[in-house]
Amino acid sequence: MAKSDRQAAVEEITAQFRESNASVLTEYRGLTVKQLKELRRALGADTQYAVVKNTLTKRAAESAGIEGMGDLLAGPSAIAFIKGDAVEAAKGLRDFAKANPLLVIKGGVMDGKSLSAAEVTKLADLESREVLLAKAAGAMKASLANAAALFQAPLMQFARTADALRAKVEQSNGEAAGE
Repeated sequence: MAKSDRQAAVEEITAQFRESNASVLTEYRGLTVKQLKELRRALGADTQYAVVKNTLTKRAAESAGIEGMGDLLAGPSAIAFIKGDAVEAAKGLRDFAKANPLLVIKGGVMDGKSLSAAEVTKLADLESREVLLAKAAGAMKASLANAAALFQAPLMQFARTADALRAKVEQSNGEAAGE
C-alpha cells in the first residue's frame, strides 16, 4: 500500500471515529463473506461494519483522541462504527456472536470512554432508547396524575363538608318546622 493510500485510509478511519457515537472492535477470524453480510444487515443502516488494518487503526485512534484501543488491535480486526443507537448495535453484535461463536467482541469506545468486552455486553443488555423514553414518560405522567389528585383533594373535601353542613341545616330546619 502506497504512503498516500495509507494516509487516506488513516484519515477515513479517523473521520469515522469522530462521526460515530460509539465503536465496537471485533475479531472476525473464520467468518465467511456470507456471515459478514448477515452481520452487516443485522446491525442496521446506522452502523457501518468495516474490516480494518491494525496499524492504520492505531494511528487513526490516536489521531481521533481515543485511548486504549491499541491494546485490542491484534489479529484480524473489524470495527462497527455506530452512528445511531449504540444499544441496538451492541445487541446485534451480541446476538450474532451467540449464533456465530467465531465473532469475538474485543471492546469498544463510547463517548470517548474505552469499553471492555464485558461492558459492551452490559450495554447490549440495556433496553432500547425508545423503551427507556416510554418508561420515563409513563413515570412523569403518573407523577402528574398524583399532583392533580393532590390539588383536587382539598376541593373535594370542601364539597363534602359543605354538603354535610347543608344536610345538617336541612335536618335542623325540618325538626324546627315539626315542633
